[in-house]
Amino acid sequence: MDNSRTLFEKVGAEAVFTEQPDLRQYLTGFETSFGYVLTDKNATVFYTDSRYFEGAKKALLGKDIEVKLYDGSLEKILKGYKEIAIPIAKTYHTDYEKLAGYGLKIVDSGKAFDEIMAVKHGYETENIRLACNVADSAFVSLLPRIKEGMSENDVAAELEYLMRRNGASGTSFSTIVAFGKNSSVPHHETGNDKLKFGDIALIDFGCKVNGYCSDCTRTFLFGDDNKHGEFKTAYNHVLKAHMLVKERLVPGDSGKVADGYAREYFKEYGLDKFFTHALGHGIGINVHEKPVLSPRSEDKLLDNMVFSDEPGVYFEGKFGIRIEDTVMLSGGKVVSLTDSDKNLIIL
Repeated sequence: MDNSRTLFEKVGAEAVFTEQPDLRQYLTGFETSFGYVLTDKNATVFYTDSRYFEGAKKALLGKDIEVKLYDGSLEKILKGYKEIAIPIAKTYHTDYEKLAGYGLKIVDSGKAFDEIMAVKHGYETENIRLACNVADSAFVSLLPRIKEGMSENDVAAELEYLMRRNGASGTSFSTIVAFGKNSSVPHHETGNDKLKFGDIALIDFGCKVNGYCSDCTRTFLFGDDNKHGEFKTAYNHVLKAHMLVKERLVPGDSGKVADGYAREYFKEYGLDKFFTHALGHGIGINVHEKPVLSPRSEDKLLDNMVFSDEPGVYFEGKFGIRIEDTVMLSGGKVVSLTDSDKNLIIL
């Protein structure tokens, strides 16, 4: 069964209408900046413009999705329906008002999208695995290229080049490179600070392959000036918390339970107050999807879900540490998809 048909049956509305780029891609497997996917009891139709029409017909040949050229009239496409489902949280108010103005009853498809996108098909996990392999290889190739005096932007550009060269179509998000005290900001804006001997370096990166994302963070030392005893102790605790999640998490655990494996470990050592974000998030076409692994999340973790395992601690104005892998539940256990060395690297 294709994704559009699965969604239609789960929503239970007369028709499902989707225009958001990421959700369109999930339903069709084809990436575009414009188009509409309409599914009813009879068929799924992908409407797009002349920029994508030929490519869409070729990409969807043999699939149960008909491709039609959009003639500019949304009202005409929806004529005859009394009810449509849309992802309300992802819909602009003006677009919602336009659809309601056609006299349509509107119901929400957002929850159904979250649920079916969270559990990955085999082709999805394979594409994510490829994206993770590209990211791992690029990071390993990056390390010997890092030199004193390079800026954060220099390192980010080099890493993104290597990911592209290894087969990525682009990045999953803006690459984060943080040197020294900048690492204490979990989502530091990569800038022009230059690398010095003895600096802590935190790099958060990921790439896309066939439309699917990877996500990884590594923290390391650029030279050891023997002034990093506190950092090394904290690093070992973050690595232990990261590995505990992999060892303990099983299908059926909630996002709250998963987050607790790391958070409770940190609490034993007085570090929990420095763990200032959630443990993880789902990864797929988007780098942030369901499930959510956080102190309040009741999302149930199941086999074939892909998500991040990223505990971290951040000491304001001093340093931060995050160790992150893209992982999945498979056969009742956690499997790493990014797996470059997580032991402390000293360049």
